Amino acid sequence: MARSEGQKLKLLLIKDLLETESDENHPLPLERILQHLRLRGIRAERKSIYSDLACLRAYGMDILTRRGRGGGYFLASRAFSLPELKLLVDAVQSSRFLTERKSLELISKLERLTSIHEAGRLRRQVVVSGRVKTMNESIYYNVDAIHEAIASNSRITFRYFEWGADRKKHYRDRTYEASPYALIWSNENYYLVADSARHGLTHYRVDKMSHITATGEPRAVTEASRRLDPAAYSRSVFSMYGGAVQRVRMRFHQSLAGVVVDRFGRDAILAPDGPDFFTCTFEIAVSPVFLGWMASFGDKAEILFPASVREQLRQLLSASLAQYAAK
Repeated sequence: MARSEGQKLKLLLIKDLLETESDENHPLPLERILQHLRLRGIRAERKSIYSDLACLRAYGMDILTRRGRGGGYFLASRAFSLPELKLLVDAVQSSRFLTERKSLELISKLERLTSIHEAGRLRRQVVVSGRVKTMNESIYYNVDAIHEAIASNSRITFRYFEWGADRKKHYRDRTYEASPYALIWSNENYYLVADSARHGLTHYRVDKMSHITATGEPRAVTEASRRLDPAAYSRSVFSMYGGAVQRVRMRFHQSLAGVVVDRFGRDAILAPDGPDFFTCTFEIAVSPVFLGWMASFGDKAEILFPASVREQLRQLLSASLAQYAAK
């Protein structure tokens, strides 16, 4: 390798070595840096390495020196700390909308943002195999296509399918057209909130969409889409299971205050109702999932209004009890 070409690469090689092999607990002795360069055909003197390290510090790298036995040079700070990377790895491995293969690919890329020593600590906490994951590998690209359509104010067309007992895709018998407005990550799945001529403001599981195409036609603007608040929509639609939105008044035991706040947010208004209970009112997409959630609290939760929703829960509980009646 020509000397001039080698000198141009030297700084980059030292930078890569520090990022890959060094951290606070693993400083690199000067000899390791020289060896790394020699293996790539670059001869360097100790004095020149001092100059290169000073140049990298001026560039903005936080390179510190540890003196004495076992000392050397190490990168003291990075774009992401190890705790931050652990949070990101947790998010990736728990995300059902990512396939097992894509999860492992992303985690491998996250590992490259720290040293090989700390990457090992990330790898030990990875448990992806055996988790419930989507079987749709294209979701990664679906999300990107939807973001592009939203950014360009374009309607989209797509096909929608369900997984059958045969583990195969069973497509619905039509092509959907909708105006995309927001992507929501809820209960470990990605959902598209969109406005369609057939259903109005509704949502679709992104991992069950395919053949997404931006039409170039401007998105439809409706009163519902103008008022759309993705956070409020996510709170009102339990597990993203659709249903008619109604204003529902509920009564809960004080011991469930944390559950209600977790579900509806810290700004939820909880009005005292005697010494042991409180009431609250929210816009709810009334669905079997919501009714089942209420039923799970037994006599510590009650739907007060409207009467029609109380009746839906009564019928649901009656049907369940009938299944377990003595035969």
